Amino acid sequence: MARRRNKGESGKPLLRSARSYAGLSIGAAVVTFALKFLAYKLTDSVGLLSDAMESVVNLTAAMMAFWMLTVASLPPDKEHTYGHSKAEYFSSGVEAMLILVAAGSIAWAAWGRLAHPQPLEHVWLGLAVSALAAAINGGVATVLYRASLRLNSITLRADGAHLMTDVYTSGGVIVAVTLVQATGWIILDPLIAFLVAVNIIWTGYRLMNDTLHGLLDSALPPRERQLVETVLDQYRERGVDFHAFRSRIAGQRRFISVHVLVPGAWTVQEGHNLVEQIEYQIHTAIPKCTVTTHVEPMEDPIAFADQNLDREQS
Repeated sequence: MARRRNKGESGKPLLRSARSYAGLSIGAAVVTFALKFLAYKLTDSVGLLSDAMESVVNLTAAMMAFWMLTVASLPPDKEHTYGHSKAEYFSSGVEAMLILVAAGSIAWAAWGRLAHPQPLEHVWLGLAVSALAAAINGGVATVLYRASLRLNSITLRADGAHLMTDVYTSGGVIVAVTLVQATGWIILDPLIAFLVAVNIIWTGYRLMNDTLHGLLDSALPPRERQLVETVLDQYRERGVDFHAFRSRIAGQRRFISVHVLVPGAWTVQEGHNLVEQIEYQIHTAIPKCTVTTHVEPMEDPIAFADQNLDREQS
């Protein structure tokens, strides 16, 4: 007897909520790009130009995030019976690639300025504008990160992590430009731009790594796996056993399957009542998960022959 249940919080309201945060990210990206580009035009600093170029990536990534969260909110259909929640990984993957492109552009601009150094202008006004943009990004990044934890959204986590990296980048650029103004060493400007490019490449690598793990159906993280084990342990104490436990993550959704071993003398109704209780408790511990259970008699050796993902056929 196998059954699948999909209870807990409805996915669509949470995805709509996630899209509203993506909309906030779009607005912040537009404002911060305008401020950072103004700072670059005021100072003619290639370091500040690199900071502004990263904001272009922020804007593109935020728009991609909004689109993919819209796709992820679509209900299951005949061709996508498990829904569209994996669409979120396209957003984080595209963002990672855009970050790497931006890093290359920054390095190219820095190389040109390294060969032909130029003095900076209107430094303090430009730095004030850049600091305002960094403060906006910092506030939005904090909001997105907290929302990603509540909604289990890799898209919001990627966007928040990128914005926070942008804040650190802006801080480094501000320090560097300040040192240029204080020491007169204009060579620091393109050098800090190179460091910004390296930092951005590291961010892109981490996002791409998270995306690939998601597309490869990663199992539940240890904390969530422990929540499930805590539920199952309650029934092991009653003589019920489990095996063939499998799980995977698809965007905001979790999928869990497990075989439930019960005494062979039990009736179908008894087995049904048991898995109803187990599934309810798992859903309580981990909202937005789909649980598939399969009841088997623990005395039958055949019950222990189907634990592999691909069962060998004789």
